[in-house]
Amino acid sequence: MSPLSAKTKTPAKIAESMLDKEPVREVIPPHPSLSFRWLEHDYPSEIAKWQYHPEFEIHLIRKSTGSFIAGDYIGPFEPGQVSLMGSNLPHDWMSDIKPGEFFENRDVVIQFDWDWIERCIAAIPEFAGVRKILQESSRGIVFTGKTRERAEILIERMAKASDFGRVRCLLEVLELFASSPKKEKVFLAQEIFKTDSSDEGRLAVESGIAYIFKNLTKEIRMSEAAKLAHMSEPTFSKYFKKASGFTFSDMVRKLRIAHSCRLLDQTKDSVAEICENVGYTNLANFNRQFLAEVGMTPTAYRKLPAEKKPALQLLSLGLKATVDGTPVE
Repeated sequence: MSPLSAKTKTPAKIAESMLDKEPVREVIPPHPSLSFRWLEHDYPSEIAKWQYHPEFEIHLIRKSTGSFIAGDYIGPFEPGQVSLMGSNLPHDWMSDIKPGEFFENRDVVIQFDWDWIERCIAAIPEFAGVRKILQESSRGIVFTGKTRERAEILIERMAKASDFGRVRCLLEVLELFASSPKKEKVFLAQEIFKTDSSDEGRLAVESGIAYIFKNLTKEIRMSEAAKLAHMSEPTFSKYFKKASGFTFSDMVRKLRIAHSCRLLDQTKDSVAEICENVGYTNLANFNRQFLAEVGMTPTAYRKLPAEKKPALQLLSLGLKATVDGTPVE
């Protein structure tokens, strides 16, 4: 979202115009050593846009006021707002902002998927009560009162918590949401709301992304992804770009480079071995693509301490990650 000024449309007006546009599909590659993501999000930022994703999202606004949109709902927000966005519910927060103004760590974002929740319930049957609130979040929910206050404390506590501590805090937040009284839950979108994104667009994105993840270390052809979506290549390419915001080849590159970052961090494999393991057949081309995406060579990336590695941002295609509570620059 472009920065707003007094001479441009207000966030509320921009939010209204969003309802006539198709949201883009944000892609959040899975992280092998994390079951969910706790991230800080600046504003303005390229990632701050009208978008949707299959992951559930807990959102805490720390700074600024403005307007937000969830499905077909438009309303104001202010610091301290805590919300829960359901799977594939389009959303966006647009701050009132002056020319040149910038809000560092404007909000905290927690993202997790349904499969993880089901695995938790399988291991801890007492946790099954969260299903109802997650189903209700398909409309988007803003929490108020004591629920909001307690949730904000727990979400902020996660900034400096250990990995296990973050899991414990998230389970507490979800239990808090599940047991919150009706008067402290504000439902947003209409129950009948559906995104304007076409079925074809969603099919192209979901089929394409599933194919990429499955074949990340092998040869990837758009023709095969198109077959899985039962589309011709031109039709698939058009719908994929429109619904995801990226061309198919761009998506493949970003996800391969993100995967190579994880291998550089978590293995002692040589750069040449990692090049092959992420599907590149030419080392020079891999180094060139890595440099263009990350801003440094794979060797230079590996030598940096964790808190200095910009490629961690690739894990959520733009969201700002943290390491032990310290923002990654």
